[in-house]
Amino acid sequence: MIISEADKEFIRNNESVDIFKLALQLNKSDYSKEYIDFIINQISGRNVSKKKIESWYNNDDIIYPPHLSMEQSSSETTAKYKTHFIEDSNSLLDLTGGLGVDFYFLASSAKQATYVEQNEMLCKIANYNFKALNLNNYLIINKSGEEYLRSMQSTVDVIYIDPSRRDTKGKKVFRIADCSPNIIEIQEDLIQKASKTIIKFSPMLDISIALREVNNISEIHVVSVDNECKELILIISKSKDPLIYHTINIKGDGGMDIFRFSHTQEQESIIQYTNIICKYLYEPNASILKAGAFKSIAEHFNILKLNPNSHLYTSDTLIENFPGRCFEVKKYFNPSKKNIKELSNTNSKKANISVRNYPLSVSEIRKSTKLKDGGETYIFATTLNSGQKIWIECRKV
Repeated sequence: MIISEADKEFIRNNESVDIFKLALQLNKSDYSKEYIDFIINQISGRNVSKKKIESWYNNDDIIYPPHLSMEQSSSETTAKYKTHFIEDSNSLLDLTGGLGVDFYFLASSAKQATYVEQNEMLCKIANYNFKALNLNNYLIINKSGEEYLRSMQSTVDVIYIDPSRRDTKGKKVFRIADCSPNIIEIQEDLIQKASKTIIKFSPMLDISIALREVNNISEIHVVSVDNECKELILIISKSKDPLIYHTINIKGDGGMDIFRFSHTQEQESIIQYTNIICKYLYEPNASILKAGAFKSIAEHFNILKLNPNSHLYTSDTLIENFPGRCFEVKKYFNPSKKNIKELSNTNSKKANISVRNYPLSVSEIRKSTKLKDGGETYIFATTLNSGQKIWIECRKV
């Protein structure tokens, strides 16, 4: 497997071109279908890696597989976050090698790493890429993860698994039992053969279901990038340690908002509800909301909750390090026809509208107010603890 200098130049020069038009042009030439598919894959892969895997994009020697393998791969940002799970680990085993983005960054922090992948072509591509990236502490095994796990005679420090979330027809699946490998079926082997197992799931997975179906979960990490949930990571250990939730939001500047809580804390937190909106309004980040830290966050920052189901909070104190968005409240009001008309006549004619526990959708509110999206005004349509429906007009702090 090799990529020529001429091919590299052609791929770089055409990475912004419409690949469908380019494929049609190449089909009219004397190139083989295999070669055309390869070139189109490289251009498509570079376009994905430009956004997701910057260090690979900057390396012209990287070869990319078909699009499906690119789609499920982790971003460089989330892959780097996972490296702290294996600090000082002697041995790493990745049972679902795939494109190898997670493996590459995890292996860089381990003394010895084994990449297992049932697709022979992906194994060849991974081996080529790891050499191009100067990784040298790895072994590649062309087997299914389940087969290799069953055959293991010794234990390892860390096992990593990113189950495929596609069925045999290529459709997306979200249930644990429908993913491949099926974690439910192999979990006892994982517990016995690794000190720690890291499992990456889609953020669409219901955490309560994961807790019912997977044993010995000691940590749950909900990872967001720029307030968009990207990964749900389960850590399985040999012992049944008390469960800790880690909510992570990785920001554009490289900083992270981190909030940790336990199941017991969330259950036992005592918080106050209010029907009065204070000077500031708080909206927790996507990871906190996904993890369900609805009471823990209120108790930790001593803020008031508007309603058990609204997940908006308020305080007269500005909290500089709040893990989420903070707004200064201008006013809040009953959405009567008079008040809506007054809001519609604002100078900007624009507002960022959100609904939280409210009977109307954003599009329905836009239709009634005729406000376009954008601007510096934020409108939250929500419900107070008393059941009253209100709109809160504010600006971002």
